[in-house]
Amino acid sequence: MSKPAKVDPAADSLVPLFKSIGLPQAKAVEAVKSTKSVPILKDIIESHPAIANGLDEKQASLIVALSVGLSKADGVGIPERDYIITRLLEGGLKSVDQVNAAVKYTESHKVPIDDGDFDKECGVGFTISPTELYDQVTKYITSNAVADWANLGSVITTLRGSSTLRWANPLEIKNTVEKAFTEAFGAKEAAKPKTKEPKKEAKPAAKGKAANAAEDVAASRKSVFEEGFLGQLHKPGGNPQIHEHLREAHLAATGGNVWTRFPPEPNGYLHIGHSKAIFVNFGYAAHNGGKCYLRYDDTNPEKEEARYFESILEMVRWLGFEPWKITYSSDYFSELYNLAVELIKRDKAYVCHCTQEEIKIDRGEKKGQPRPCIHRNRPIQESLTEFENMKNGKYRPKEANLRMKQDLDDGNPQMWDLTAYRVLETPHHRTHDKWKIYPTYDFTHCLVDSMENISHSLCTTEFIASRQSYDWLCDALEVYKPRQSEYGRLNLEGTIMSKRKILALVDEKFVNGWDDPRLYTLIALRRRGVPPGAIISFVSTLGVSTSASNIETARFEQTVRQYLEGTAPRLLMVMRPLKVIIENLPEDYLLMIEKPLHPKVPALGTTTIPFTRTIYIEADDFRLEDSKDYFRLAPGKTVGLFQAPFPITCTSYKTDAATGEVVELICKLENEGPLKKAKAYIQWVAEHAPSGSPVRVDETRIFHQLFKSDRPPSDFRSDIAPDSLEVVKGAMVEVGFWSLAKRSINEARKEAKERTQKAAKENADVEREAGDHTPQATSEQLVGNECVRFQGLRVAYFALDKDARIASLDEPADVEPVRKQGDYLVLNRIVSLKEDAGKAN
Repeated sequence: MSKPAKVDPAADSLVPLFKSIGLPQAKAVEAVKSTKSVPILKDIIESHPAIANGLDEKQASLIVALSVGLSKADGVGIPERDYIITRLLEGGLKSVDQVNAAVKYTESHKVPIDDGDFDKECGVGFTISPTELYDQVTKYITSNAVADWANLGSVITTLRGSSTLRWANPLEIKNTVEKAFTEAFGAKEAAKPKTKEPKKEAKPAAKGKAANAAEDVAASRKSVFEEGFLGQLHKPGGNPQIHEHLREAHLAATGGNVWTRFPPEPNGYLHIGHSKAIFVNFGYAAHNGGKCYLRYDDTNPEKEEARYFESILEMVRWLGFEPWKITYSSDYFSELYNLAVELIKRDKAYVCHCTQEEIKIDRGEKKGQPRPCIHRNRPIQESLTEFENMKNGKYRPKEANLRMKQDLDDGNPQMWDLTAYRVLETPHHRTHDKWKIYPTYDFTHCLVDSMENISHSLCTTEFIASRQSYDWLCDALEVYKPRQSEYGRLNLEGTIMSKRKILALVDEKFVNGWDDPRLYTLIALRRRGVPPGAIISFVSTLGVSTSASNIETARFEQTVRQYLEGTAPRLLMVMRPLKVIIENLPEDYLLMIEKPLHPKVPALGTTTIPFTRTIYIEADDFRLEDSKDYFRLAPGKTVGLFQAPFPITCTSYKTDAATGEVVELICKLENEGPLKKAKAYIQWVAEHAPSGSPVRVDETRIFHQLFKSDRPPSDFRSDIAPDSLEVVKGAMVEVGFWSLAKRSINEARKEAKERTQKAAKENADVEREAGDHTPQATSEQLVGNECVRFQGLRVAYFALDKDARIASLDEPADVEPVRKQGDYLVLNRIVSLKEDAGKAN
């Protein structure tokens, strides 16, 4: 039985005094234990009758906090102390944080004190309404690309420490952040009891596998589709119709479900902006248990190429979505032609022989006021005959057009007799020479939406003006009328997305193809190593509204970092190796070290690396001149090695005779005597030929912003940065890279095969009209070298480039991967680490 602690009689006699100011017994006893602050607290009580006469418990506790703060402060005199007490008793200082700020303020500000400046620095009078607090929280979440509930703690901590919310009630901040997270990411799932099986999705997520995006969207991004723009969309069948039977037939065909479509033009490669359209159309359908078409808008054979068709399907699937049906506008050429004939018969269209210049004048493009075309009122039969002549090849391009007879008195230019059909002589990739005339977007889009029973025609805001002509044409032909709804586009600053301009960059050799990782085409982002899940996370975090999203590339990269943080394995890596000889180890010393591939994700597994007499460290982790704020290696200095059992101390170094550059360090392993505590740890790789260590990288490609400015001018060529591509040769990675690469590729192939088989099974009843260049869904589309991703510890995130050649990756899964003759290892930097910007040199 322990003896009772001795009580200082002097201190014990102060308990009643401290209780007299309003402290409860426990707090009074606690106060007397702080020997440094006790005299200060006693003097405050004895010097201020208002305090001695008693306060409420909260103010009494603040007086104790003040005494503790004063005991640690330097230079706060009695006048300054009494000023703080006065402000406290007046009710201006209401928290310990404010009291501590007041003490700090009076260390450098003496009486007389500026009340206004004091109030500002100490949060006196600070107020913030719940609405204002919510606005600040949501603004922070959006502007910092916060991805999910995993960031809750860091967001609360950051906001509580921010200058604008420092004085806000911490509990109110916490509750508001949780409310904003719930609205942005859906309800936080409660932790399951340990006795229950973990969710099936947990393992793939931990391994960084690409989940089915449609399922992921439906499960975790509910608020995007239930609130704001998408949350306000009409229910299926809620779009007005000219006849009730059209609505009934539509609902019968769809079963009352959401049907959407993603309708790209196959005249170029998709870019990051298209990822939003893919997410909106496929995601909205998936969230509502509906279906989404991939429909190629192939009405202009002059600009369409087979490679674009293939790439579009590949990118849709790479992002995690599977089309319900793959269709083409050209599937409906016969139906569209018949509808055009019907439109003429209803006196709603006519054949025009005007020149392009005359049409522009008639449509008011010169003066802003339209005028009737001279052919507008030609007899119906004459237009039918001329349209047949167009179809049969009588006219050359631009000699005849079919124009809709709309409303020239309307203020909307999209109602000024748009062109419905034009003559083109280029063979079509699917219909070949069958057609000499082709429908325009303005004629095709709404009618194919109608024929495919689209419930929600979702497009970007540049088509707002087209909605009126869209509705006019459907009603003119008395067919089912889908409802077009428009949302804001996604634009990234610091790059360009114009297909024409990107083509110029490619053709003029400013970049190395459409998949150059400095571009923001989806194939370029894929090659760079950006995970598709990170792109979906980025788009979903931005939300969907009618406003355009003009986002800095830094914000996009931050989302990628956050995604990779919990999914990418970590390997030791040095970019610019500096040789280190550990002099107190024998030549044949070998210690095999098992290390985790991610300290917080055990599911990623472990790897085993050698530790030997010769190792390599990052050249930047050594310098000749030491300083107090430098904690890495220098002569006579000790530094820790990640995962190694002991730190090392630099005892000497060797330099190149010609350049004076340090080329080798001589170090001592601190494995004897008292263990030296290292203030910093650095990465390393060991020289050990039998195990294949280190893995030497032939090229490491680092991509910087292609343009000098965030908003490249129209003369974009003059804005191209001269050093946007940096190539580093000779980097080294730990030997665990081989097994990681093999496993990553094999897992990706397995998932791709399962996904493709599942999609084929689910869509087995879908009829697809085969034709030339009809793309097919294959598992190979989903697997490339970029599936090999990792974090080089303290360096950056990297992925294997398509230029890399590694024979072992194509061998059976049970064959141990090793470097072979002819292998060529190329890595791309996906993004830097957050720490890079503030890393001391």
